[in-house]
Amino acid sequence: MKWTRIRIKTLTEAEDLIISNLYDLGLEGAQIEDKVPLSPLEKEQMFVDILPETEPDDGIAYLSFYLEEDCSNLEELIESVKAELEDMRSYCEIGEGSITVDETEDLDWINNWKKYFHQFTIDDLLVIPSWEEADTDPAGKKVLHIDPGTAFGTGMHETTQLCIRQIKKYLTPETELLDVGTGSGILGIIAIMYGAHHAMGTDLDPCAVPAVKENMENNNISPDDFQIMIGNIIDDVKVQDAVGYDRYDIVVANILAPVLIELTPVVTAQLKTGGMYITSGIINGKEDSVKEAMEKAGLTVVEVNYMGEWVNVTARKN
Repeated sequence: MKWTRIRIKTLTEAEDLIISNLYDLGLEGAQIEDKVPLSPLEKEQMFVDILPETEPDDGIAYLSFYLEEDCSNLEELIESVKAELEDMRSYCEIGEGSITVDETEDLDWINNWKKYFHQFTIDDLLVIPSWEEADTDPAGKKVLHIDPGTAFGTGMHETTQLCIRQIKKYLTPETELLDVGTGSGILGIIAIMYGAHHAMGTDLDPCAVPAVKENMENNNISPDDFQIMIGNIIDDVKVQDAVGYDRYDIVVANILAPVLIELTPVVTAQLKTGGMYITSGIINGKEDSVKEAMEKAGLTVVEVNYMGEWVNVTARKN
């Protein structure tokens, strides 16, 4: 279906107040567009491949509210919004406070992104989204059926591919693997597909649980072979204890360099002696800081690999 969008230009400092006041008029679920830098906590929680690039904060914000196309009282509602904004000017600064109304295309918030994700290969691995059938002969290839859902991770990004190649290189049938920031579970699932004994994933986002479960089912991975835990392994001792110490042959983390620097001295305790620590999500030029963190934690850097603008650093626990 199509939607009517009411978009308000305001100031970042007025965002919350406007959203609260317009909620009383029946406008819910505001989409916020601004250039406010991410907080340290938000950066810590972004266990993703790419950190969003933003322009300097100019204090401007846009608030968008979506209504069904056949909204019967649209004109009345818009006048109420205008009146509310004018009233707010008497006790707070809202900036321009202009309103635009337009019609959007058909919005399928859950599924529209799928048109950009199609099957592809990573060496001998054919990656197929769950909504497609193989359009090439998969003979001689392993086939991964993946649906990221609301958790990030398809395998298409360079950082993920760097991790996949390193996992395949160091994996053995006895491998116990820990995937920190597991997302869709792709790295743990691939490890099992290529013969790892067991995988454990941790993530901060509860959405990772159903995403991993669905992808395991799509690839016939037993729940006994891959478990997932929600929590921050960096500073939560309960998560560290539950994951286990001196247990893993491979720890993989496809996260941003600043998070890897904090993570490294922690997960060293989870690695077995001789175990491999595989990292990526590192933008070219930031690898030295990750290598330094590894060396301070008593690890030996054994490989540095590049793909596009991204870097993998792999180290061994002595």
